[in-house]
Amino acid sequence: MSADKPTRRDLMKPVQLIGLAFGAAIFTGLVTLVSMGFFQQKPGDELQRALVVAAIAAGVAFIAVLLIVSLLLLAIDPAQMQKTVDRPVLLPKDERTPGDPSTDAAASGDDPR
Repeated sequence: MSADKPTRRDLMKPVQLIGLAFGAAIFTGLVTLVSMGFFQQKPGDELQRALVVAAIAAGVAFIAVLLIVSLLLLAIDPAQMQKTVDRPVLLPKDERTPGDPSTDAAASGDDPR
């Protein structure tokens, strides 16, 4: 692991964001095509309608994934990416864990020094 701190630019690599959104759009388009029966023997107008609906669904998925992931990345402080977490994340900051040395010393009556 490098000693360099990640910048916001490092976290938001455009190729990765667009790749993720493109992958979600392809998946959404294929699911829409399969669910509308595109790969079955149907008349031409139903196939055309399935393609149009699949393209719309893929476009919506692309834009939604791109916006959601970008906004979530804006909520991250790049300086906090390097901090180590040495306590349970869901517990409040003032609560001690049972294996904590300061809690064990207080429970046994020993001086924690």
